[in-house]
Formats: sequence, C-alpha cells, structure tokens
Amino acid sequence: MMPTIEPVNFSTLNILTWTIAALATFGVIIRPWRLPEFIWALAGAVLLVLLNLLPWREALTAAGKGLDVYFFLIGMMLLAEVARQEGLFDWLAAWAVRHADGSAKRLFLIVYGVGTLVTVFLSNDATAVVLTPAVYAATRAAKVEPLPYLLICAFIANAASFVLPISNPANLVVFGSQMPPLPVWLRVFALPSVLAIVATYLALRWTQRHALDAPVATVHDIAPLSFGGKLAALGIAATAVILLVASALDRELGLPTFVAGAVVAILVVLIGKQSPLPILRDISWSVLPLVAGLFILVEALNRTGVLPALAALLKDAASTSPQATAGIVGIVVAIASNLINNLPMGLIAATTGQAAQVPAHVTGALLIGVDLGPNLSVTGSLATILWLIALRRENEHVSALQFLRLGCIVMPPALLLALAALVALSPS
Repeated sequence: MMPTIEPVNFSTLNILTWTIAALATFGVIIRPWRLPEFIWALAGAVLLVLLNLLPWREALTAAGKGLDVYFFLIGMMLLAEVARQEGLFDWLAAWAVRHADGSAKRLFLIVYGVGTLVTVFLSNDATAVVLTPAVYAATRAAKVEPLPYLLICAFIANAASFVLPISNPANLVVFGSQMPPLPVWLRVFALPSVLAIVATYLALRWTQRHALDAPVATVHDIAPLSFGGKLAALGIAATAVILLVASALDRELGLPTFVAGAVVAILVVLIGKQSPLPILRDISWSVLPLVAGLFILVEALNRTGVLPALAALLKDAASTSPQATAGIVGIVVAIASNLINNLPMGLIAATTGQAAQVPAHVTGALLIGVDLGPNLSVTGSLATILWLIALRRENEHVSALQFLRLGCIVMPPALLLALAALVALSPS
C-alpha cells in the first residue's frame, strides 16, 4: 500500500517561516557585511519567536536539544586553548618538522595522519579547533607556505568523521536513540571510511603537488615541553579514552568532554598560578549561539509540515528500492549540506529518517552525506566554520570560491566511493 503523504500547507505563515529560515541560513553561509555567523542564526530564531511563528517555549526546547553539543564544544575549546597557551602546539609542530626530515611530502603525510587520528578519536570539531593551530605552528617552524597543510585540517575533519560514532557530533544527531553498537558500526562504516580517507588524501595531495616541491627547514633540537603542556596533552589523550568508553556504553559525549576540558584548565591555572581570563577570553563562544539558532530554525521548519512530507517520500522510496534510495539520498544530502550547512541538514536528516523508519543502510547513507558532503564548500560543516575561525586568528584567509574549486576535485570521488561501498555491503 502506498503511504499517505500529507500535502504541505502553503499558508502565509508557513511561507514566512520558510523565508526567514532561508534568509538566516543564507546569512550564516555568506556572512553579509562580515557579520559573524551566529548573528544571522540568532536573528532568524528571534524573528520567528517575535512573529509568533514558533512559540518561545518550543524555541527554548529546540535550543535545549543541543545541550550535549554545547558541552562537547566547550570542552574541546577549553582543551585547545590550554594546549595553545601552554606551548603544546609549538612542541608538536617541532616534532612533526623534525620527523619530516626536510621533505615537504613527508610533512604533508605526517599532518594528514595526525589529522586522521585526531578526527577519529576526538571528533572533527577537535581537528578544526585543536589541530589547526598546531599545523600553523609547524609550517612556521618548517618555513613553508602554510595553506596546503592547513587545508588538510579542513578536509580530513570531514573525510574521517564517520570512522567511529564519536568522530562527529552529527553522528549522534542522525542516529539518535537508534545508534548501533560499536561492532555493528565498524562493520558498516569501516570500508566506506577507509575509501573516503584514502581518496581524499590522493586528491588533496595531487592538487597541492606543486607546493610540496619546496624545501622544509630542519629542526634539530626540540625544547622540553612545559608541565602545563604535558598536562594538556594528557588531558587530550584522556578525553579520547573517555569518549571511546562513553560511546561503547551508549552514553552522551558532551558532559564527559566538558568535564575533562574544565578539569585540565583548572589544574593548569591553579598549578601555574595563572589567571583563567586569557583562556576564557580567547575561546570562540560565538559558536554556541550559532548552534542554538540552527536548532531553532530546524524546529520551525518541522512545524510547517515540510519534514513530515519528506519523511513520507523517503519511506516510500526506501520500501520500493532501498539500495538505490541509499545512493540517491546520500548524494542529495551531501549537496544540501553545502546549501544550508550540515548541522541543520543533520537535524533534518535525523527527523525525516527516524520518522520514515528507513533501513539501517539508508540511515548510513544519510550520515555519509551529512559528514562527507561538506568537503565541497567552505561553509558546509560546523567543523569547517570552526576551521575558518582558527585561520582568522592566524591571519590566514581562504575565499569561498578558492575552497569550492578545490572541493569540486576532492569531495566527489570520496563520496561516491564511500556510498558505493555502503550499498555493496548492505543487504539485498
């Protein structure tokens, strides 16, 4: 029997809701007048409430759904800022340059390998926040053009973000209460992840081949790491272990990450008899209202009936041809993530996928699209936005067109290979 698809109500209020959500999302992506991303997301959310298009209680409830994400981001930003101020990044940079042994190609491979490990065990947001400053420090020590190596941080943050459930907070959003056990996750996503990581490396390495002919300065002596730097490194390693355990036990990841970051920051401040203000001042707090605003915008869209209609269409397609549907929705979601950012796209995918009760491999395709698709554009994912913020702190700039040209080469092969592997491994 064909599912009943409720027609979308094109009332004036619904059209106004869609318009506000579209304009707010456009502002987040384009940043007119160079206003920060969070201003546009919050402005759209506030306007929805003021016009009574979304009751304020429901707006607060929607923002509250991101509590685990807020805790996670704060914890990671605390760890990153402590590590930066205590010289851990400079020490890691010297280590990387020393082991590159004068080869730009070897340095590129080292950075890519470290970026993969950080993404897998600490999340893609950690790669953007924690690794980017370290890579910039490495390029200064190596006396090479920083951009080819900084680009690694942006691309591997998305390419390796579905190796484990903890590799991307969006994974928790997409699967929700239907998160598969870790062994099942690995069986489904191991091969697609490997293919995405390798394909991304090969494409990125090819696009940067001319820059990698430059000589790399050698570092013979590495200054000892300070006690605060060692404590920050220990905190980051402990956080990775805590996240793995929490994931295996099917627990939320935000609070453990926040506690780990707060404990490390407090210990460094107390032992070093420092003021906490420099750490707190340099954290990118604007990310939190950005995430909250996006949650509210998605909730408003859900109330208009668009998402239930999409869920009905998805359920119909998945029941008719599940494998073809998996491939198609993966590509559609990947492209859409670049149009509206993958955080709201992840929320939309989660809402429609769970409502449609689609097979696990279709949900997997949705997740791959949400995680890997943003490698096309500079505003495709929250991790890439965090990466842009980190670049601005180092006075480095990447234009949207520059990133898009590179993304058109790097993203499609990885996406198609990952989806092909997922579909091939799915039940007939």
